[in-house]
Formats: sequence, structure tokens, C-alpha cells
Amino acid sequence: MRVLARKLLVYTHRWLGIALGALFVGWFVSGVVMMYARMPRLTPAERLARLPDLDPARLRVDPATLTDGTAAVTSLRLTTWLGRPVYRITADGRTRSVLADTGDPLPPIGADEAVAAAQHFAPAHAGTARYAGRLDRPDQWTLEIARQLPMHRVTLGDPDGTDLYVSAATGDVVLDAPARERRWAHPGAILHWIYLTPFRRHGYAWGQFIIWSSVAGTLMCAVGLVWGVWRLSPSRRFRLKRQRSMTPYAGWMRWHHYIGLAAGTVTLTWIFSGLLSMSPWDWHPSTAPTAAQRQAFSGGPMTVDGLTAAAIARALAQMPGARDAELLQFRGQRYLAGDHRLVALDPGASTPLDRGALLAAAAAAGGGARLADASWLDRYDAYYYDRDGELMLPVLRVQYDDAPRTWLYVSATRGTVLRKEERLTRLNRWLYHGLHSLDFPFLYYRRPLWDIVVIVLSLGGLALTLTTLMPALHRLRRLARRVGR
Repeated sequence: MRVLARKLLVYTHRWLGIALGALFVGWFVSGVVMMYARMPRLTPAERLARLPDLDPARLRVDPATLTDGTAAVTSLRLTTWLGRPVYRITADGRTRSVLADTGDPLPPIGADEAVAAAQHFAPAHAGTARYAGRLDRPDQWTLEIARQLPMHRVTLGDPDGTDLYVSAATGDVVLDAPARERRWAHPGAILHWIYLTPFRRHGYAWGQFIIWSSVAGTLMCAVGLVWGVWRLSPSRRFRLKRQRSMTPYAGWMRWHHYIGLAAGTVTLTWIFSGLLSMSPWDWHPSTAPTAAQRQAFSGGPMTVDGLTAAAIARALAQMPGARDAELLQFRGQRYLAGDHRLVALDPGASTPLDRGALLAAAAAAGGGARLADASWLDRYDAYYYDRDGELMLPVLRVQYDDAPRTWLYVSATRGTVLRKEERLTRLNRWLYHGLHSLDFPFLYYRRPLWDIVVIVLSLGGLALTLTTLMPALHRLRRLARRVGR
């Protein structure tokens, strides 16, 4: 039985290592690159900075006229297209764009309109922008926003070699991809996530590959740790070249044994947490709030009945410089939110939101569960956090005494539920984000200490993997000769 166990450990670790060695090298190298360079994207702040100010005087169309009264409105946003105000209204799961100065639907976005949108987005390069094609299938840079297809690609012709992607449905620039970000994405996110376009387009196959290669990698690391401890001899009972040794191995495998004992645990936790990044087998619930929780704060389904352009214009006049605004509803009262400001639209609605009303809505959102705790946070905690500071503050954090131990994070200025946490999602936060990104509060915000720790540990994992490549190559050559004979 002991011999069988030894063989099982040895052969499992050996052949999984041979199969996954190159993949592990790519993961460690690309993980370091991703600390400083990710996939190209357009952040909400960057998009907002490129928009012109909303002009209240140009609003002519009443939002109440945009639906027939039977559609369930879930979102109404006011933005601009080529400087003109536009309503983006979502009802019954379908989003329409209507020009707020005439009531006409947004015209079809073709090549000329896409170039015009790019010129408006980057006026300094309006003279060099040129159309580069239409996308009906995602390319390398639009894999993460494929739901917004079809798109148009426009090349700015600027010194940065920027490509802009314009939505064919809304006319908005949804992605800017400078050449430098595209170059660094290859040794970074593309290599780390195996984001090869032909493969990634097949989402199910790609997901299963990542999940099962991570499962195999986790098994390989766990078996290697067990075998490494088993074969370690603190009493130096092994003899290598007449010298006593703690390991029976020589050459590359000697280094692999020692480095594995030092870096194997971290490597195991990284691969395991990488598996959890895929949320395999739906083992934890979503962090999005439920419809019932949202409606407890909104006071029921959103409505645009009786909402006029004049009321929105008056609200906009109280938030000069706003470039994007959205309709919000708190306990049945409607508000216009924009540029971190909130203005009441309905008579009797007050701002800022009353804390007692927020707590009453939070109690109703529990669905019968007792409100166990409520805290007003002006700083991020361990579950609602963002190193770049893009998440809203302040927030109301409420905790319920229900079976899943639900927590809700509610914007104290907007009265909307931003995030839901339950016992399993909090566990996933530590097992995935904590182990994979080392975003522990005592370390995450202390740079360059965090950088140094992650890079050193990554180099340990890389060395652990590299020390197996030459032995693996020799073993494969011997196997090939044996098969040939």
C-alpha cells in the first residue's frame, strides 16, 4: 500500500507538471505584467471627461412621452451625442436612444457617424481620424464588451496609435485602445487569461479549459507539497556524492525540491484562487442586489409618468457642469443624479436623503429578517473597496440576521443598493481576491510594499516551475525513444 501511494504521488505530480509547466510559466510572468498593465478599456471617469456639459436649454422632449405607459421602465439616462442631448431609456429589457431636443430616434450609426463621434471624443486629432471597419464579431480588444456589438473601429492617427471603438447602437465611444496598451496586453492579460481571440470567442469551451486546467494545477501543487515533505530528511540521511543531504535529488530536481517547500504553498493558493475567479459550478451567489431589495429602496417600479423636460432642465440648472445624469427613485420620489449631486424632481422630495428614511428602507429590504446592524461608512471596508477610489462613498452598510447573513451596501447620497454580500460571497472574497491579489487591507494600500511582496512571491513560483522544464524535456525525450523502439 505504501509503494502504491508513493507511485501515485510521484506519477501524478510528474506528468501534471510536464503537461502544465509552460502554462504555469506564462501565468507567473503575465501576473507580474498585469500589476502595471491590463487590457485596454475606457473608464467611466475617462468617458465623462470627454463629454460636453449638459445644456438645460436644449431639452425639449418630455420623458413621459417616450413610453406607452405599459412598458416597465428600469433606467433613464441623459447624455449627449455629438453635443446634442440624448435620452437612453430602458424598458422591458430594451434600450432606445432618443434625441432630447427633437424627439427623433438616434439616427443609424454608420461609418461617417462613427468617425464624427471619434472626432468629437478626441477633437485634437479630428483631422487624422479615419474609419477602419465594422465589427460584428469581437476582436482581441472587444472580447470583454462583446455584448455591445456591433461596433465601428476608428483609428485616430495620433502619436499614441489609438483605436477607438464606437457602438453602432448608441454612437458612444465604448473603448479606446492606444498601441502601448495593446502591446503590453499580450504578455499580460492575454497570456494570463488565455485570451486568444479564436479560442475566447467560444466562451463555454474557454471557461471549461480554464476551470479544469486550474483543477489539475491545484492537484499537482497539493500532491507536490505532500511528496516534498515526505521526501525531506532533516537528519540528512541521503548521500549524494559522499555528502549527506536532506533530499534524495540532484541537479535541477534538488533545486525544485527545496524551492517547492518554500514557494509551493503560495503557488497552490494562487492556482486555487485562480480557479475561483471563474466562479465554478455557481458555488456562491451573485453580489448584485435582488429586485426585491432594489425596490425596497426605490419604493416600487420606476415610472416616468408626468416627468417633463422642464422639470429635468430645472434640476440640471442646479448642477452646473454635469455631463451625464440619470433618473433615480427613492421611496417613490424621483431625483436627478449627476456629477455626484442629487436634485429632487417631485414636489415633497428632499435632499440630502434623510438617514431615517434610508434606515426604514433598509429594514424593508430585509424581507422579514431582523436588521442586526447599520453603519455609516466614509471609508472602504474589507468587502466594499477600490484602490482607485471609483466606488461611491459614503455608504450605509446594513447587516441582517437571516440564514445567509446578508449585508447590503447602500449609497447614502443616492439611496441605491450598490452591492450585496452573503456568507459565501464574503468567503469567496478571501479565497479568491485575498489569495490571488493579496488585497489584504494591511498590505493592499501600502505600495510599493505590496508590489515587492507580490513580485518576490511570483519569482519564487516562476523558479519553482522553471526548475522542472529541463527534467521534463529529458523525460519526454526518453519516452519518445522508448516509444520509437
